[in-house]
Amino acid sequence: MGSADPVPSLSFHPRTPILTCLDPATGLPAEISFSLTLIDALDTLLILGNVSEFQRVVEVLQDNVDFDIDVNASVFETNIRGEDCLLRPLEESKIRGMQFSLQNTKGVVGGLLSAHLLSKKAGVEVEAGWPCSGPLLRMAEEAARKLLPAFQTPTGMPYGTVNLLHGVNPGETPVTCTAGIGTFIVEFATLSSLTGDPVFEEVARVALMRLWESRSDIGLVGNHIDVLTGKWVAQDAGIGAGVDSYFEYLVKGAILLQDKKLMAMFLEYNKAIRNYTRFDDWYLWVQMYKGTVSMPVFQSLEAYWPGLQSLIGDIDNAMRTFLNYYTVWKQFGGLPEFYNIPQGYTVEKREGYPLRPELIESAMYLYRATGDPTLLELGRDAVESIEKISKVECGFATIKDLRDHKLDNRMESFFLAETVKYLYLLFDPTNFIHNNGSTFDAVITPYGECILGAGGYIFNTEAHPIDPAALHCCRRLKEEQWEVEDLMREFYSLKRNRSRFQKKTMSSGPWEPPAGPETPSSPENHDQAREKSAKQKIPLLSCPSQPFTSKLALLGQVFLDSS
Repeated sequence: MGSADPVPSLSFHPRTPILTCLDPATGLPAEISFSLTLIDALDTLLILGNVSEFQRVVEVLQDNVDFDIDVNASVFETNIRGEDCLLRPLEESKIRGMQFSLQNTKGVVGGLLSAHLLSKKAGVEVEAGWPCSGPLLRMAEEAARKLLPAFQTPTGMPYGTVNLLHGVNPGETPVTCTAGIGTFIVEFATLSSLTGDPVFEEVARVALMRLWESRSDIGLVGNHIDVLTGKWVAQDAGIGAGVDSYFEYLVKGAILLQDKKLMAMFLEYNKAIRNYTRFDDWYLWVQMYKGTVSMPVFQSLEAYWPGLQSLIGDIDNAMRTFLNYYTVWKQFGGLPEFYNIPQGYTVEKREGYPLRPELIESAMYLYRATGDPTLLELGRDAVESIEKISKVECGFATIKDLRDHKLDNRMESFFLAETVKYLYLLFDPTNFIHNNGSTFDAVITPYGECILGAGGYIFNTEAHPIDPAALHCCRRLKEEQWEVEDLMREFYSLKRNRSRFQKKTMSSGPWEPPAGPETPSSPENHDQAREKSAKQKIPLLSCPSQPFTSKLALLGQVFLDSS
């Protein structure tokens, strides 16, 4: 943050190459099993303005990432982000040829997609056909394909872990958390739109629908479910760990895809959540079938909720809940993993603060919506706490215990990917991420002119921004084919109706409309025929409308009505 910012600066230098894991508390090298923090922090570099380091890391990734390795990876977290370690500078020669293990990774697909879509803005030389092609997009697709075997279950809900070389292990547990099933639609729909392969969006939608169909009679979902039988194993319902990003992706998927059905699903959940889990603007855990309280605790992961409420316009409720969470922050200088609401104190063995971003994320969203200076105060407090408590020689260490501020020997990748990013965006109103549409870039693709960078970025659950306009760049041809099909149906329908009308008139009989649902122009038939290829037709974004004859010419001929 610059000297003009109204908060003290974090002593964070984004030029520091992030290539080898360290023990943040000692500065000594930790055991290396992965280097995916590179991917997780890549878009942070650009948001902070470090274009040269973004360019350099892109080159490093292209030369060194390999997903053909015999390791088990979390399906959920391989999708959303990178891994948990602090990395130090290494000479380029020492990383040439190394493989980036995905064992226990927390995802690369979202980070690679975001970096791919931001590459041109960062001055990276992109190949012809971008954003519908490119090395980072191909890497994201390769990583996502490694996850597809996990979705091959009787329910369509994925296993939690997959081996990147061999698929799902025969002895793999079928029990998966709700968030691990319902947190794919943002990345997978983006991937399908950019590559033209619908399989990614299809499996993500099936998983979402199976969860929706598995909710209880009072409208709640549990924490863990058996993906083979569809039976709930853990029946605690709440908005926190194990469930959180499922709700988040219903909202963000609805906005990204302009999908009314996804938003309707969330709004139904929201009613049940308010009815059964909300008490004095806190959200408790309850039994999913009965609604009785099972855990009167606040989890730090739940602090994303006020930000999510702001996205649906529920500002008043969002601010009240945010202020509850902020009181906990001020009590400890951070959010403990678990906080006992009735007792007003931490829960045993859950006293740590791994520099999570969720409360800062909510502050950023709410400040954009309200301009309330209280939200900047939280940002100032966060910067001061992190700088004072967790800063060590080589980075920022996890706080093991907020009661005495002891440190742990790790720095989670989400600190770079999310916490730093949201703090920066909170105090940088002119950042390109906050673009209100006043500026944009016009890009020529194989499918015509495409508008990018106009704003409205959708953050995945690990703060990787996705440009929603990009989803229309590579499927415009498909959209226009649908429009041409509509025009042709209308043309033939008019010709047929005119012919029938003339015949009826000549025979002096009364004219009647063509018989209902079986006619080719019937809206019901039309929608059913298209349902598999497009769940919902999304309007083109800022694309000039073509003349009628040009649209028909896409199919190689122009029809002229000479009658």
